[in-house]
Amino acid sequence: QVQLVESGGGLVQAGGSLRLSCAASGSIYSINHMGWYRQTPGNQREVVASITNGGTTYYADSVKGRFTISRDNARNTVYLQMNSLKPEDTAVYYCRFRAIYNNVYWGQGTQVTVSS
Repeated sequence: QVQLVESGGGLVQAGGSLRLSCAASGSIYSINHMGWYRQTPGNQREVVASITNGGTTYYADSVKGRFTISRDNARNTVYLQMNSLKPEDTAVYYCRFRAIYNNVYWGQGTQVTVSS
């Protein structure tokens, strides 16, 4: 059974940095897309950043220039480096992998809190 395990969330002051990690355990093949999403209470989950197996990246406008997504294919791991954090970045962050046959996997979520 595939599980995505996230780490790196926490409490940080505005202007600070955090690095999120998400690693897949179990048998997962041909991951072609990895992404980070976030959700706040009462709102829909929104995409923050994504990266394809070819290295093409996408960023939401709200995080461009501050966040960087990267992946380690050998370790089935995706990272999100978050710099210049703002209070509005406070949310639960989820990783998402899409693999062969369009199988989709989600992490359990990690809380990021940015204090002003």
